Amino acid sequence: MENVITVDQITQFKQSLTLWINTAVLAPGMWVQAVVVFAALGLAFVLRRPLRTWLNQFTAHYGARPKLEWLPEVGAQISRLILPIVWALLQWISAVAARSADYPSVLLHVTTSLLTAWIIIHILTSFVRNPLWSRFIATTVWLIAALNILDLLAPARALLDTLDVSLGDLRISVLNVIESILLLLILVWLASALARLIEQQLAQVKDLSPSAKVLIGQTAKILLLVSAISIALTSAGINLAAFAFFGGAFGLGIGFGLQKIISNFVSGIILLVDKSVKPGDTIAVAGTYGWINHLGARYVSVITRDGTEHLIPNEDLIINRVENWSYSNSLIRLRTKVSVSYECDLNKAIELCVEAAGETTRILPYPEPRCLLTGFGDSAVDLEIRMWIKDPQNGRGNVTSAVLLNVWEKFHANNIEIPYPQRDLHIKSVEKSAAPDLTNVVDTAT
Repeated sequence: MENVITVDQITQFKQSLTLWINTAVLAPGMWVQAVVVFAALGLAFVLRRPLRTWLNQFTAHYGARPKLEWLPEVGAQISRLILPIVWALLQWISAVAARSADYPSVLLHVTTSLLTAWIIIHILTSFVRNPLWSRFIATTVWLIAALNILDLLAPARALLDTLDVSLGDLRISVLNVIESILLLLILVWLASALARLIEQQLAQVKDLSPSAKVLIGQTAKILLLVSAISIALTSAGINLAAFAFFGGAFGLGIGFGLQKIISNFVSGIILLVDKSVKPGDTIAVAGTYGWINHLGARYVSVITRDGTEHLIPNEDLIINRVENWSYSNSLIRLRTKVSVSYECDLNKAIELCVEAAGETTRILPYPEPRCLLTGFGDSAVDLEIRMWIKDPQNGRGNVTSAVLLNVWEKFHANNIEIPYPQRDLHIKSVEKSAAPDLTNVVDTAT
């Protein structure tokens, strides 16, 4: 590490800080301005509650009108900022009055500028959905704005630039690191937001298949993130060609530690390219039956009928046997067994089964439902109802239950019996002369 800090730059920063203290802190009338600042804060705190109540009532009243549905949400945003807004307005009025009277107003102007910057930054960062990102961006931007308002930004940058380290021809300072990290975070956030926007636009395109939409969206997201990282590293003065030396170590790390991650990533690309599964498909894999909700770079999200969401690695869909119930089309044939008595009218029972299936809502009229005789059991005649549906994602058990309920009602209405399991017991008589003589055995035992 060379030239960690120089005496001249320490002196320059000290002079800037001293000048600011003399002009901003120890200036004539500074204590009077401080009293005005705290008085304005106290008055804003007193006015906060009644103003907030009035604002909520106003937005609730006018927000019920057509084309003003957005007003309550805006009112809620302003309500959370009512204290700094009122404080800033009072500070602005005080600063204007002091300037009109030719009275020193440095502290009033500084306080007003800091409050205004904080309000604007808070409003802008409220559009960031992630609370952590929102707080980080607001704090960082306000800190930079505060240093700029206090005329301390340039000295602070110069001081941080003196903390450096040299690696050959490459010079890295604390200032470069901070600026690169901030730039990286901003670019990554922008890349993620742009990727989400692209995915939303692709979702509205009807000419693309779901697999193509996911493939294009994931590819765009990866390219945007790689571009953001490359721009941030280049801005820091890092030559990307230097990373070629790490290629062997990176490949070795993939071979050992990242093997499964890379395998799932490549498997995800294969699934998107060959379109074997796509969002909305109904599949069964490894005992899990449900429909695909999302295709990710590492896993597939499958939601079952009971609402459980399974995250299945992409590799499992490549190496395991997968039942895709909607690969070429969404038509699914269901089978359910029915048993009737030997004494019933068999043709009538078959006709009633077909009617019961045809009257069920989700059963398709074409291909038409059928009822076949499949065998003669020990206690009943075995029938099988075969029917078709085109929405397997809505479940199979519920439609089968509806068909069987219709069968039950029609059988009872037409005196078709569904028999219980039964067995015939035949007792064979034994001749007395053929029975063994157990007298001696009994006597001996006695």
